[in-house]
Amino acid sequence: MQQFAIFGNPVIHSKSPLMHNLVFKHLDYSACYGRYLLEDGALLREKFLDLGLKGINITVPHKEHAYQACDFLDDFAKRVGAVNTIVEKDGKLHGYNTDAPGFLKAIASFKESKTVLFLGAGGTARSTSMILQDKGYSVTILNRSKERLEYFEEKGFETALIEEFQPSSFDLIINMTSAGLEDDSLPAPKKLLDTLIPQAKACIDVIYGKETPFLKLAKEHNIPTKDGSDMLLYQGVIACEHFTNHKYTTQEIEEEMKQAFIL
Repeated sequence: MQQFAIFGNPVIHSKSPLMHNLVFKHLDYSACYGRYLLEDGALLREKFLDLGLKGINITVPHKEHAYQACDFLDDFAKRVGAVNTIVEKDGKLHGYNTDAPGFLKAIASFKESKTVLFLGAGGTARSTSMILQDKGYSVTILNRSKERLEYFEEKGFETALIEEFQPSSFDLIINMTSAGLEDDSLPAPKKLLDTLIPQAKACIDVIYGKETPFLKLAKEHNIPTKDGSDMLLYQGVIACEHFTNHKYTTQEIEEEMKQAFIL
């Protein structure tokens, strides 16, 4: 039986084991999927091999470490420098990024939105900003520290430090940080968000399974909200296609996987 898992810190909240195990069970694929709390991302490759895994998903904060751990990368993962899916093939680790296409599908309903503000500059922001840029969106990245913004500046994005940012209007405001996952923190100062949010068409949080303080604040301003559930589902479907070596259709996997959001 093949073994799969999700690596992250924190990881106890992850719905990925339920999502993938439902697919394996109902499509009669001989595999199981667990979770692994990885505190030191530099040990990702070592832990993967020690545990004898066939594949993993990677969540915050290890997507850039996952990129470094791979022997081979698909073109998009290589381009964005972030990996969230790894599959072992003949002793080599192959890295993919399924976050970006999953995210693009998740925001497809916001058809008239073309200007996007990212709060945070981690691995998820790297991949999603690039695919949005490819599709004609204008993306601005806000972050608390300058170091992580350098990558985006090199790629031609508008960037700013949160404390220096001069607010303007954006169609979509997206929390790309873990703020609100385990506490009541916001991804940016409330005073700034109270200025930005009322001008937006929608606010999105990549965190799923809870109404974060960021989404609560958006609702207080009567702005439509969306959590990360759709992104999680769609990236998970693509990851499972890699895990099962494309044995099943996208529709077969999605039909089983979306049951995880009903149970």
